[in-house]
Amino acid sequence: MQNNLSEFINFAVETAHQAGKLTLGYFQNGVQAEFKQDDSPVTVADRKAEELIRARIKSRFPDHTIVGEEFGGDAKSDATYKWFVDPIDGTKSFIRGVPLYAVLIGLIIEDKCEVGAAYFPGLDEMIYAGSGLGCFWNGRPAKVRDTETLARSIISFTDAGAFEEYGKFDAWQRIVKASYYSPGWSDAYGHALVATGRLEVMIDPIMSPWDCGPFPVILREAGGYFGDWKGNETVFAPEALSTTQKLLPEVLKILNE
Repeated sequence: MQNNLSEFINFAVETAHQAGKLTLGYFQNGVQAEFKQDDSPVTVADRKAEELIRARIKSRFPDHTIVGEEFGGDAKSDATYKWFVDPIDGTKSFIRGVPLYAVLIGLIIEDKCEVGAAYFPGLDEMIYAGSGLGCFWNGRPAKVRDTETLARSIISFTDAGAFEEYGKFDAWQRIVKASYYSPGWSDAYGHALVATGRLEVMIDPIMSPWDCGPFPVILREAGGYFGDWKGNETVFAPEALSTTQKLLPEVLKILNE
C-alpha cells in the first residue's frame, strides 16, 4: 500500500503544481468572474484548471472516480478510489488578486482519505501527505504546534458572517473569546497554517467535500485533526475544524457547550 501511496502522492503533487501554474496565467490579470446559483464566483481559470486535473487523472487512473467543484461527480459512489478536486479554493481571493487561494487534490481509498496535496500558487507553497508517510511543506517535514491551551492559541476563519448565517454564531463567539487572537486567514490556507504549525485552530461553519479533500490526511500526518465539530474525521460534514490533537478536547467542548 505504501508504495502505491507514494505513486499517488507524487501524482497529486505534480498535478496540483501544473494546475496551479495554469491559474497564475489569470491571476492579477483582470480575470472576470461569473456567479453560480449559490452566488459563489467562478472564472475561466477555475474551469480550465479542473479540466487539466481531470484529464490527468483519467489518463493515469481511468477507473477512478473524480468529484470536482466545477464539473461535479458522484461523491457518494461506492468506488474504491475517489479523487476530490477543487481547482481554485478561494476564488473570491483569486479574483481580488489575493494570493491565499489553493489547488486542492485529495484521494479517498475505501472511505478513508489517504493522500492529499494543497498547492498555493500565489505563494509557491506545497503541502502534501500520505497515510503513514508524513506531512511535508515544500519538501520539509510539517507538524502542528504544541501550544498547551486555547488561551494562547491563534484561531482563524473564512467569513465571520457565515457563522450566523448557518446557525453557529454562539459557538463562534465562545471559541473566539477563549482564544488569544482570531485573524481571518481564509479558506484552505487556514487549514494549511494549522498543519504547518503557524496557527492552532481553523474553523468553518460550512464545508463541501471538494473544499477539504486533502486535509484529513494532511492534518493527521502533521499530528493534528481535521473533521467535523464532533470529533469525526471526514470530508462529508456540513462544517469543518482543523486543530492539534492536544487542543482538540478543549475546542470540541467549547464548540458543543
